[in-house]
Amino acid sequence: MPTSQQQIETRSGITYATHDGVALAGDLYLPAGAGPFPALVAAHGGGWQAGARSAFQYWGPYLAARGYALFAISYRLATKGQKMFPQAVTDVRAAVQFVRGSAGEFKLDPARIGLFGASAGAHLTALAALGADKFKDAYPGDAHAAASTKVKAFVGVYGVYDLVEPMDDPQCYFDASPINYATFANNQIGVFLAVGTEDDLVNRRAQTDAFLLRLKQANFFVRPCIVQGAPHYWLNDPIEEARSYSGFLAPRLMRFLQERL
Repeated sequence: MPTSQQQIETRSGITYATHDGVALAGDLYLPAGAGPFPALVAAHGGGWQAGARSAFQYWGPYLAARGYALFAISYRLATKGQKMFPQAVTDVRAAVQFVRGSAGEFKLDPARIGLFGASAGAHLTALAALGADKFKDAYPGDAHAAASTKVKAFVGVYGVYDLVEPMDDPQCYFDASPINYATFANNQIGVFLAVGTEDDLVNRRAQTDAFLLRLKQANFFVRPCIVQGAPHYWLNDPIEEARSYSGFLAPRLMRFLQERL
């Protein structure tokens, strides 16, 4: 039986790193009990330019009530004159290092950490999960810079996994596309990909379906969740198991987490 939500502990506005003068914060949703608990680091969507970590205000309590901690983070966004790649990826990686390095303080299991992202957040968390050494050692001064960024599982919801390659800098776009990291060397990571059949913003077949195929070809443990009738941007909605797209996702996600995290 899930823990009642009254027993969940929420710690808001925890600074997990400071990068280039920017304090990066997250909200931690903790299960009740002695632990140690598995944890998901979660990154919101918003086209790399907008969005907020409050997008996980329903998923945090839902998962914590079922024994999974969730650390919903803010990361640096693209603004005029300020790019976000690879800066935002290094922010996500630092959040994983913070969770692992602070595991004892928060009753978390440092060996059971996963990543969870929606839309642009799925792109960033996929790179953080699969990018291995590509983005390492960007901020050696971080308090937990020595901690591993390895994760056991990745959950992506209506994500962008294959960027269109412009002629000016094809190498950058290759490096920034998670689909290029779906290799045999990475296939110990369990993957769960969710997408709606009516996504009106991100091309499902060019993104989720293509990524799913590449992962299967590299022998990943991967589970798809195809949400009938769902457009883009529904993960932020309340989780009503009988009536919402998130409600359809929830029990399937729990089965995956129980198996892989």
